[in-house]
Amino acid sequence: MEDVKQRVGQRIREARKAKGLTQKELADKISLSVGTVNQYEVGKQNLTIETIQKVANALGVSFDIILS
Repeated sequence: MEDVKQRVGQRIREARKAKGLTQKELADKISLSVGTVNQYEVGKQNLTIETIQKVANALGVSFDIILS
């Protein structure tokens, strides 16, 4: 399970960086704390389907890209 969280987190980090956003900017877009975004990106925090969708929307990427 840890591998899945880390892979999802890595995809979020890659998509965020590709959009030129900081963790703070992404956190603001999805109404979460920077610490929570960081925990998602390093695979230490579980994401709900709803949160993954919010992240995907904020980054302008497909939900599938984050999960694939």
